[in-house]
Amino acid sequence: MSTEGQAPVAEELIDSLDHGRFELYRDGVLVGWLYYTHLKPNRYALRHTEVESSHQHQGVAGAMVRRVLDEIRAREGTITAICPFVVDYLSRTTAYADLIDARHPGYSDRAAAESARAKVGG
Repeated sequence: MSTEGQAPVAEELIDSLDHGRFELYRDGVLVGWLYYTHLKPNRYALRHTEVESSHQHQGVAGAMVRRVLDEIRAREGTITAICPFVVDYLSRTTAYADLIDARHPGYSDRAAAESARAKVGG
């Protein structure tokens, strides 16, 4: 299948402070978001990733997590990984290991994150 003639998708990541989430827009359409809690001094607890049902299985979640991690790196922040998808993403790469807060790393694997989420009912 050729991609000739297809325009690249324009992506934009917005930090929606009012909603406590990063939002990913593709060609101006909201396709996914990642809820976070901003903790002092500059730590982000990445809590939950969602993708619009019409955009699932299109690489939105992975692209969004990568963009969020790049943004946090640019802000010289650290992360605590709580969201099972984020935990799984981080387990497959070392590119963002420097962002994981040493004192509060979050969960080490997706199963632990999902188990904890099930215990709190969400």
